[in-house]
Amino acid sequence: MGHLQDNGFEVETVDTEAMAAVKADHGITPDLLGCHTAEVGGYTIEGHVPADVIRQLLEEKPDIAGLAVPGMPRGSPGMDGPISDPYDIIAFDLAGGRSVYASR
Repeated sequence: MGHLQDNGFEVETVDTEAMAAVKADHGITPDLLGCHTAEVGGYTIEGHVPADVIRQLLEEKPDIAGLAVPGMPRGSPGMDGPISDPYDIIAFDLAGGRSVYASR
């Protein structure tokens, strides 16, 4: 949340005990699971997706459901530290399609 706020996004937090249902309703399957789920511009954002990639998504407006960074890769926003691992930002659709949208 801090990464997005630091990059100019207005963030509203909604606490719920029904996160599994929220994720399922937005097409988040086990292979895409991250720790946070967000909605922006009609897209679902799952996990630690960098703010600049979200901006790119909003500019390009591809025909996808959203973006996901599965797990919590070291070096992704909010997982900063002395070690960074390469990771992919996955574009997904509600029909089960997947592609690499960006890599870090």
